[in-house]
Amino acid sequence: MSDSEYHARAHAVLAAVEARVDELLQSDVVDIDTSRTGGLLELTLPNRSKIVINTQPPLHEIWLAARRGGYHYKYVEGRWLDTRSGRDFFEMLSECVSEQAGCPVSFTAPAA
Repeated sequence: MSDSEYHARAHAVLAAVEARVDELLQSDVVDIDTSRTGGLLELTLPNRSKIVINTQPPLHEIWLAARRGGYHYKYVEGRWLDTRSGRDFFEMLSECVSEQAGCPVSFTAPAA
């Protein structure tokens, strides 16, 4: 993947997460605050715990840090997959946010 393709795909992930958080706020499902600085997106949950999503351009990865641990994702065959377990980024993000928010929350990949 070229650098420009990586940046476009990584930006789409961050934008999709931000859009979903906006939907959750509008639907009054859960109050999640977001803060974005460049390629770093921080989610602050109601209990003040945080989840951090960070792009890693030199590695062409996206990193996810949550209470349960840290994960590195590479884009493989149309999906962001964990470099260790092979699990999908959006599945893990959904689990981490649900766990830390105390209610079920789901995130999905942006349309290709």
